Amino acid sequence: MASDLPVADAHDVIRVIGARENNLKGIDVEIPKRRLTVFTGVSESGKSSLVFGTIATESQRLINETYPTFVQQFMAQLSRPEVDGLENISPAIIVDQERMGANARSTVGTVTDAYAMLRLLFSRLGEPNVGSPQAFSFNIPSMPGSEVVTGGMCPRCEGLGEVSDVDLDELFDSSKSLAEGAITVPGYTVDGWMVRIFTESGFLDASKPIATYTDQERADFLYKEPTKVKLQNMNMTYEGLVPKITKSFLQKDRESLQPHIRAFVDRAVKFLPCPDCGGSRLNEGARSSRIGGVNIAEASAMQITDLATWLGSIDGTTVGPLLSGLRNVIASFIDIGLGYLSLDRSSGTLSGGEAQRTKMIRHLGSALTDVTYVFDEPTAGLHPHDIQRMNDLLLLLRDKGNTVLVVEHKPEVIAIADHVVDLGPHAGSRGGEIMYEGDVAGLRASDTLTGRHLDHRAALKTDTRSSTGALQIRGATQHNLVGVDVDIPLGVLTVVTGVAGSGKSSLIHGNVPAFDDVVVVDQSPIKGSRRSSPATYTGVLDAIRTAFAKANGVKASLFSANSEGACPACKGLGVIITNLGYTQSVETRCEVCGGSGFSDAVLEYTLDGRNIAEVLAMSAEEAHGFTTGPAKTTLARMIDVGLGYITLGQALNTLSGGERQRLKLAIAMAKKGAVYVLDEPTTGLHLADVDNLLALLDRLVDAGNSVIVIEHHQAVMAHADHIIDLGPGAGRDGGRIVFEGTPAALVAARSTLTGEHLARYVGAE
Repeated sequence: MASDLPVADAHDVIRVIGARENNLKGIDVEIPKRRLTVFTGVSESGKSSLVFGTIATESQRLINETYPTFVQQFMAQLSRPEVDGLENISPAIIVDQERMGANARSTVGTVTDAYAMLRLLFSRLGEPNVGSPQAFSFNIPSMPGSEVVTGGMCPRCEGLGEVSDVDLDELFDSSKSLAEGAITVPGYTVDGWMVRIFTESGFLDASKPIATYTDQERADFLYKEPTKVKLQNMNMTYEGLVPKITKSFLQKDRESLQPHIRAFVDRAVKFLPCPDCGGSRLNEGARSSRIGGVNIAEASAMQITDLATWLGSIDGTTVGPLLSGLRNVIASFIDIGLGYLSLDRSSGTLSGGEAQRTKMIRHLGSALTDVTYVFDEPTAGLHPHDIQRMNDLLLLLRDKGNTVLVVEHKPEVIAIADHVVDLGPHAGSRGGEIMYEGDVAGLRASDTLTGRHLDHRAALKTDTRSSTGALQIRGATQHNLVGVDVDIPLGVLTVVTGVAGSGKSSLIHGNVPAFDDVVVVDQSPIKGSRRSSPATYTGVLDAIRTAFAKANGVKASLFSANSEGACPACKGLGVIITNLGYTQSVETRCEVCGGSGFSDAVLEYTLDGRNIAEVLAMSAEEAHGFTTGPAKTTLARMIDVGLGYITLGQALNTLSGGERQRLKLAIAMAKKGAVYVLDEPTTGLHLADVDNLLALLDRLVDAGNSVIVIEHHQAVMAHADHIIDLGPGAGRDGGRIVFEGTPAALVAARSTLTGEHLARYVGAE
């Protein structure tokens, strides 16, 4: 519930004066401190620019400046936001939806410090006692010859929990010789240096088929340790093919590899649980110590709800404060709706919503008060049943004396706000203004877009489409699925729902892509460099460059900031990057090109009165009226998916997860008769935009496609032709189909959590 404490004086508000970051139009706003303030408005209305780009950025910049210079060189260099004045800001902690890095050594337990506390517990109570907390760390090797375990790392897998098994048949064709192109690894051409090291090393006969190698030749070819050789008077290093590709391909982040390299790795390498540690990452010494018959690997692998029960059974007389603290952390996981996870779960496998809630764990038990917590759609990925628990946690942070700022669209979160700031009226250049400030009752009575839609509810679909066939899934057992059999109807809009962790993604992503003509459109980051933009990603820029070249009688390459048309000062980046330390740099707008990235000569060429920089500064909606041909069609699809406000030259890394998904959908929409899989497409959508999304989904189905949506939003559920509900709970308590049928039947039955919430949403008696 909202706080009823009065604001004491002028020092109890964060005062923003003349904010102009991104599309903000010099706005002034006062935000009450130690209250829960929700920021609303359509996508790109300026919410993030105000909360993250102005308030949070300035807070972090000022904190960084308090550190000594030698420390600052290792920290991110933040520019002062475009704002005339900021008063009374406090230290800001950002809890966003960015997925955690794919560090193979990072787990749910390590990122929340729960595993550190568990290690300390085993070092105190474990029998036999094998050493300090380091003895249970899978990131620290044990010193050979030591009488006690000095580190817990499994020596076989080096603490990773898995080993790689290389399929040699994918590396070479044994019927051929090296000179005939036997090596089939990408990049290993017969006349290239990678192969010549093998053929000219003196260890192998280049004309001899690999199948006829002696045992020694085969060992030298595949596994020989690095050895210096001389090729054409140059010193080179010869190394066996297996360790060579292991270093160049397998030890890199899979997602950073080029698509064809990634496909090769997926074919050639299988990652298996380490046979020595069983995938636990820990050596025998660490696994030998037990508390009540349970070792630390077994405790880490427990579902967190089970771990809580086990911790409750431990006699903590001698370690009372430690055990109490660990129990509180584990209870926080359950309170936040993550009780289905385990501490040994790799942090890189968490969804954006799971990652954000996991980050919250650290702060719930923090002794810090009077700080500013900044949240970016904390309900992302949450079932309506879980949103209330998230609300309770936000209020708990506020009641500890903190200022809580939340960017959110869900009415359930807006309803608990002490204060609301509504931005708009529209997106991009047509947004950036304060439309309303005040309490929720005032927002509801206001005539703003948010106010008008706050109590809006989608109607329950009663006239549903009939399926034209089905995708048959049989015996699905991915993750927590319990041998699931289900028919997903074709030719209709199917919504797959259930509480977080119930098995929705496992069922759909683990099975549907195996069928033909499936287009998966998710929220994962779009690959590309810092130079990538919607114009380059969609191919619209190619058409625009060609049109400029034809109109001016010059080469199309002139109109690329990555080619001949680049500004000589910033090389087409639009910013000047200055390295200030070993790891950090600062960016400033290029004064030569004004941030456009193009040379002055290129900017003299125009098309219908606009230069290339002015065209790239257009929104998709503006550019649609400016272009012709295929580019116009692509831009029309961007408008259809609700991205008409996105500018053509905007950096891709500035798009939200929902925007990335809708941009992918715009490109994929040309295909007919396909099966489209969308993962929570309402992420980042304002209440008013959800209706537009429903209309888009209808158009896709009416055009002959099948649409499968993984979604929690009740408006999408109500609009479905068919609903598949998983549960009844999460983790071990989920993984089953608890309902299949129409939305009306789900509401009538009210036999699941989803059914209860959907009935309440549509106002069913």
